[in-house]
Amino acid sequence: MDLAYLCTMDWQHALRDYLHYLRIERGLAQNSIKSYERDINKLMAYLEANQIPEGPKALGSEAVQRFVYETAKTVNPRSQARIISGLRGFFNYLTFEEYRNDNPMDLLESPKIGRKLPDTLSESEIDELIGAIDLSTPEGERNRAMLETLYGCGLRVSELIGLKISDLFFEEGFIKVLGKGDKQRFVPIGAINIKYIDIYTREVRISRKIAKGHEDILFLNRRGKQLSRAMIFTIIKRLAEKIGLQKSISPHTFRHSFATHLLENGADLRAIQQMLGHESITTTEVYMHVDRTHLSDVMNTYHPRK
Repeated sequence: MDLAYLCTMDWQHALRDYLHYLRIERGLAQNSIKSYERDINKLMAYLEANQIPEGPKALGSEAVQRFVYETAKTVNPRSQARIISGLRGFFNYLTFEEYRNDNPMDLLESPKIGRKLPDTLSESEIDELIGAIDLSTPEGERNRAMLETLYGCGLRVSELIGLKISDLFFEEGFIKVLGKGDKQRFVPIGAINIKYIDIYTREVRISRKIAKGHEDILFLNRRGKQLSRAMIFTIIKRLAEKIGLQKSISPHTFRHSFATHLLENGADLRAIQQMLGHESITTTEVYMHVDRTHLSDVMNTYHPRK
């Protein structure tokens, strides 16, 4: 049998096992898994095009370096850094499983790209956007409840559209959220959020003809089905245009603003991490770079030698 064919099969088997590991043991979301798969497939395509026969167990650092160097010519530094990180994780997995004794990515450094700070809205901009919703329509009441929940609970757009009536624990002051990797968490919900969700469910949703299989979905479209991510983007874009907002915003901007405003008002970073559902505190720490003005207040309030 052809050696190149055998090596290709080695790559396919290694990739399949790695994706299974990411899905089952790491609990990563499907979008993240797809990104890892694309990057490894790019490496495989490069090796095949350049007739490099080594399989994943034997591939040397020189071949990987050449691949990264060639890729760097066609992608921006941020994408290059993601590819390097993804391949490093793949070879770490092979090392951990004792398929290899070393990681050929160890000597490769990621490009310095700086940390991208999230876009945020001020509290007055949040108020203006929500205030621009036309409440004379049933969709208006729904949209107000959605954006108040998006901002008030710091949800991802996928978490918002997937929210169920059975996830609402208003008496306890929490909602249950299904986050990345199907991980559940409980997020506090404020009185104003509860008020607008109650108005929507009592005055709008109750009169909807609900499609089969969507009976428990909280926010519904006109056909009685779960809203799409694209629809939430469209609603927010139209509101931004309506008030003449000169910022490029998305549903995620509300989540960033939730975290930033909590931090600026003195909330604990660990508590914000739990509410956002971040696996690592490092992810949450990006908000420390958005506004540092509160840090001096913390020092002056809590340090014994102030």
